[in-house]
Amino acid sequence: MSLDRIVMAFAGFMVLLSLALTVWVSPYFVWLTVFVGVNQIQAAFTGFCPAASAFKRLGVKPGAAF
Repeated sequence: MSLDRIVMAFAGFMVLLSLALTVWVSPYFVWLTVFVGVNQIQAAFTGFCPAASAFKRLGVKPGAAF
């Protein structure tokens, strides 16, 4: 699996996790959803993604976008 797909899967997982935590733990977890969304927007404009950097350090093969 390429880095691009892993980053998209990780972002999707984080959104679903934050929504579940918002429903079952605390409504303040909605801010995690906001953080993930803002991070995706800034990555689209700047090309820099902290999650992609972390996965690169873990040895994931690079993709087209990151």
